[in-house]
Amino acid sequence: MSSKLVGSSELVRRVLTTRVHRFEQDQILAQPLAAVFPFFADPRNLEAITPPWLRFRIERAPAAVVEGAEIVYTLRIRGAPVRWLTAIVAWEPPYRFVDVQVTGPYRLWHHTHTFEEHPRGTLVRDRVFYALPFGPFGELAHRLFVRRDIERIFAYRSVELARRFGEA
Repeated sequence: MSSKLVGSSELVRRVLTTRVHRFEQDQILAQPLAAVFPFFADPRNLEAITPPWLRFRIERAPAAVVEGAEIVYTLRIRGAPVRWLTAIVAWEPPYRFVDVQVTGPYRLWHHTHTFEEHPRGTLVRDRVFYALPFGPFGELAHRLFVRRDIERIFAYRSVELARRFGEA
């Protein structure tokens, strides 16, 4: 499946045929946008803000993120090895970018990252729309642990970003 397909009709089909969940997180970092955005523009930094229990490793990534870039990584979700391919479908530096899962553990993963100047630094906002495979079994997994896992992953990320940039 190509990332162009996921960015258009396939993404619409997935949204229309499955239950979509939403996760949101806002964080104000104590550094200016000019200092924060370049960190996110380097895909290798994703390892630094991903919890160690996921055993996250980038296998292939461009030197810098651009629209159309694809990033391949491996991780472990509750001990199970997973290979994940994401594509950058929108790139508007230094204010916004969007990554979507091309292949991986979710039926749908659409993650919008936005960055805004803020009087105390930079407002970093994450909006994730996601859906699980396996119909009602996926929904049961969501209620039992997937939502909680996503919250833990982003909580870890928040702590690491605050450690790196300071929290305002």
